[in-house]
Amino acid sequence: MLDHVGLAVSDIARSRAFYEAALKPLGIAVLMEVTPEMTASGGTALGLGRGGKPFFWIGDNEQPGQGTHIAFAVDDRATVDAFYAAALAAGGTDHGAPGLRPHYHPDYYAAFVLDPDGINVEAVCHRQA
Repeated sequence: MLDHVGLAVSDIARSRAFYEAALKPLGIAVLMEVTPEMTASGGTALGLGRGGKPFFWIGDNEQPGQGTHIAFAVDDRATVDAFYAAALAAGGTDHGAPGLRPHYHPDYYAAFVLDPDGINVEAVCHRQA
């Protein structure tokens, strides 16, 4: 089990707006902000999560990496669809519309978008319809 994931972003304000909108259907919101004055890293970091626990972090103190991928597990296919719509409306780029991916397993229903830095973000439901 993962405790948290962190991604480097090139523009913290742009990425904040994207992730706040794209992850809202998943019940994930900004819970914590670490400013440059609070750390030695010199950058801003935002902790997103739910239930009082930030588990997804974005920060602007490092160079964004190629090939980065993050997948959020959700409880139903409608939430996958809502994530995809919200992410596109927030400026994300289509990287795979909602649908079954039977090459992973018969009930793998997912959608993929690229965030403003080209990071591949996925919402996936493993349950039957």
